[in-house]
Amino acid sequence: MKKFKKIATVLSVLSLVFVLTACSNAPITSHSTGIWDGLIVYNFSRAIIWLSNTFGHDYGIGIIIFTIIIRVIILPLMIYQTKNMKEMAELQPQLKAIQKKYSSRDTDTMMKLQAEQKALYKEAGVHPMASMLPMIVQLPVIFALYQAIWRTQELKTGEFLWLQLGSKDPYFVLPILAALFTFLSSWLAMKSQPETNGMTMSMTVIMPVVILFTALSVPSALSLYWVITNAFQVVQTLIIQNPWKMARERAEKKQAQKQRERAVEKAIRKAKKSHKKK
Repeated sequence: MKKFKKIATVLSVLSLVFVLTACSNAPITSHSTGIWDGLIVYNFSRAIIWLSNTFGHDYGIGIIIFTIIIRVIILPLMIYQTKNMKEMAELQPQLKAIQKKYSSRDTDTMMKLQAEQKALYKEAGVHPMASMLPMIVQLPVIFALYQAIWRTQELKTGEFLWLQLGSKDPYFVLPILAALFTFLSSWLAMKSQPETNGMTMSMTVIMPVVILFTALSVPSALSLYWVITNAFQVVQTLIIQNPWKMARERAEKKQAQKQRERAVEKAIRKAKKSHKKK
């Protein structure tokens, strides 16, 4: 069931990709209609242009500020995801014990395994699919930004530093930075986990590569968005999911647990000695 839910979520995301990429490429104006064009893309375009005009008529600065605003808006969701992932990581020993208990692959045993896992998640107040929420939220934002830039003449032809925002970065600086910050944010998140697996390590390498090659073929404005959003993610991780702080807290927790166990053992030995004397 858990695997099915993951597959269903991924398929939903892919369906969203196909729906959004099928949207019109006609110029976005005040006459644009519909939820996607008239409400989302047009207002993204207006917001970026307003920010750009407010801060020195620089469209690159407008995109940077707009990106930071988006990240601040979804920050509570990211904090929830971080908290959920941290609690999921702490549950790993108990999950492994349950999996060992129900190691058979027959239907009845698998149903019992899923039931106990579900009960454990419910008791801990976590959801295994919560880590997908930020990606699902950010995906429409990325496509809306892409469409707002590509379909707004001012943004499409705007310039920032050495860039023409509607064209690819000719020196590949932004794609490399986007990939680098993606790797750093993934690596920091991985380091904060008490243990890692092959899939986690693979995704830490694969995602920056995907971002790099994608950024090489999209307008530099979108690459700029990825650079800022992943740089923000690095800072955010260092603040709310600092791997060195979390490792220190786990070590202190283990030490405290060992001290409690030693105290209990000492009390038991003392009680036995007292009983023998009597």
